[in-house]
Amino acid sequence: MAKTRSYKLLCPIARALDRIGDRWTLLILRDLHAGPARFSDLQRGLTGIAANLLTDRLGKLVEDGLITRREAGHGASVYALTDLGTRTSDVIFDLALFGGLFPPEGEVVTPGNLRTVATTLGAAAKRVVTPDMAFEASIVVDGEEMHLTVQGGAAQMLYARCPDPDLVFTTSYTDLLAFSEGEIAPAVFAQQHSTLDIRSPGKEQAFLTLMARVTALLQGQPAPG
Repeated sequence: MAKTRSYKLLCPIARALDRIGDRWTLLILRDLHAGPARFSDLQRGLTGIAANLLTDRLGKLVEDGLITRREAGHGASVYALTDLGTRTSDVIFDLALFGGLFPPEGEVVTPGNLRTVATTLGAAAKRVVTPDMAFEASIVVDGEEMHLTVQGGAAQMLYARCPDPDLVFTTSYTDLLAFSEGEIAPAVFAQQHSTLDIRSPGKEQAFLTLMARVTALLQGQPAPG
């Protein structure tokens, strides 16, 4: 593993950047917030990263106690966040909010998979969920399925299949991103850029309320009641 540079400063921000400030490191953590992943899953999602650089960054994250590497059978290994690693959720989500203030520059590159969607929406849902909400939803974005669980005032969204969803919400990545950044009005998004398949009647109101609050949070607006 290549030796990484350190700020060697007492400042806690500098000490944090010594662990997560290298190029690609935060994006690796971002994708692991969507659930455990194999090396190939991470490499596919991180468009443009070289295999040797991904190996180096994963090794450093293991060394710093932010992720673990375990055998998953059939010769495969899986990387997952540790308890310490899960504490980067707010950092990553606040960076997503800040990044949404700026337009993309140059040629736009879509991620190789959409684990980033599960991470961002899941972190937003955790901030606005209320104890009265309870449902399981399948969120399908460009054919990639995510599993949103809301129960007891907590929310979790993973890049995984939802086996028995109360509802299925389907859209595209570009439309979802445009909507979350305020470029598509809610009514237009609901009617023209997404579908909602209700499997358990009575659950849709909690889902729609949560999504309205998530959207307001992403756009920096007050959450609706």
